[in-house]
Amino acid sequence: MNIEASSAGREIEVDVAIIGAGPAGLTAGYLLTKQGKSVAIIEKDATYVGGISRTVEHDSYRFDIGGHRFFSKSQQVVDLWNEILPDDFIQRPRMSRIYYEGKFYSYPLRAFEALRNLGLWRSTLCMVSYLQYKLFPIKEVKSFEDWTTNQFGQKLYSIFFKTYTEKVWGMPCDEMSADWAAQRIKGLSLWGAVVDGLKRSLGLNKLNDGSGKQAKTLLETFRYPRLGPGMMWEAARDKIRAAGGQVIMGHGLKQLASDGNGGWRMTASGPDGDLVIKAKDAISSAPMRELAARLHPLPETTLNAKQLKYRDFLTVALMIRSEDLFPDNWIYIHDSKVQVGRVQNFRSWSPEMVPDQDIACVGLEYFCFEGDGLWSSSDEDLVEQAKREMDILGLCKPEDVVGGAVVRQEKAYPVYDEDYAANVDALREELEEKFPTLHLVGRNGMHRYNNQDHAMMTAMLTVENILAGERIYDTWCVNEDAEYHEAGDEGDEKALPNRGNVSADQAAALNSVRDVPTKVDKDDRKAA
Repeated sequence: MNIEASSAGREIEVDVAIIGAGPAGLTAGYLLTKQGKSVAIIEKDATYVGGISRTVEHDSYRFDIGGHRFFSKSQQVVDLWNEILPDDFIQRPRMSRIYYEGKFYSYPLRAFEALRNLGLWRSTLCMVSYLQYKLFPIKEVKSFEDWTTNQFGQKLYSIFFKTYTEKVWGMPCDEMSADWAAQRIKGLSLWGAVVDGLKRSLGLNKLNDGSGKQAKTLLETFRYPRLGPGMMWEAARDKIRAAGGQVIMGHGLKQLASDGNGGWRMTASGPDGDLVIKAKDAISSAPMRELAARLHPLPETTLNAKQLKYRDFLTVALMIRSEDLFPDNWIYIHDSKVQVGRVQNFRSWSPEMVPDQDIACVGLEYFCFEGDGLWSSSDEDLVEQAKREMDILGLCKPEDVVGGAVVRQEKAYPVYDEDYAANVDALREELEEKFPTLHLVGRNGMHRYNNQDHAMMTAMLTVENILAGERIYDTWCVNEDAEYHEAGDEGDEKALPNRGNVSADQAAALNSVRDVPTKVDKDDRKAA
């Protein structure tokens, strides 16, 4: 039976209703069906699952929307990837560079290369600036600019952080919350980068750290589905359906109403009308702002939710007459002369994403707000802009471009402005107090810049909570204490840090039950 075609005007009843078929929603659906629970997942997109981790296809060319490395320090996530997609991972070399003032810098930085490109005088100024802010740091750190300047010095901040960050977020760095830097750059120090870069430059990056263990190094390879990340989530969708679950495409959330007895009545709008789903529990990976507006009764903190902001982006894919343009997976563009923020090379992600060996395929990423000039431009104009900017960057000639396509992605990034944390906390606390059977997961569902594996972990813990019938795990701990995400070994972490009053023995016992992170009490979480 074609569920999408026959859903209009229907009413179905399941154990759990799920909003969104991205990594978090599909992870939850897969794990719940494995435990014998009935699920229904609604997805607004009529064609693709995976959310921002989907793979779009155009004339047999495949585009990854943002570039998704399959690396996680969580062994539980790694095991789940292997379970869902056991035979289709390939190992890929990791290479990325920064483009700045006509020169390329390896990322992470290589000491000798950076010194050569910057020149002796500018390198000296960078080190002097770094030492200045280590000795006399900004005392009241409020913004991304304050945090990054303290960490790296004003000079390096202006070269390697300011331009690119403002392209991504469309706002000055001094208006961005320091939380963004603390979450995404925490654990990366200038000294650590220089030492690692020096080892890489000398080929010594596998040195023992003196403790009998090999020192942690920055990632040099990663796993990747041979046909792109969407391959993972299409497989998850198929397994959910095979187990009796429903994944209903082309249906967006219209209303999520409490039934007055602790359960939910979800109404989804499709091309042929509405579908009603009754469920005991509801899981939402929808943007918090949109969920709050569609909840009934409306939360008292709806006004807080309305103030949450999102950054959208679009990818302009160009097919270029060339065997390959550059070896990088992606290049960060720290140059104000062009609007493009990053350039992906899809063949470097997987050769199978590019069907013609004589044609290179790259994706130029533009960060924008839905409805602004970039977002509203025609596909033809965007392709022409991408061709011009590739020429300015010296990466290809416009006459070598033989095709192009545009993929738009709304609400790609939750914005970390100065008020976001208070607004998120207000809505979260109200929903947890009033609706214990409503569970928020994923990047937009929690308004948190989580990676794919972090989004999955929030869903994994949510499933444990649903199976237990209470909130025994704190999903908001995920990615809160993470180290710099470029360092370490796959599967390093067997569990999240113990944030409650749980002994080491108790934690080990809990983890052995389902191999999931440590249990915490609600009061302990609030105190933490």
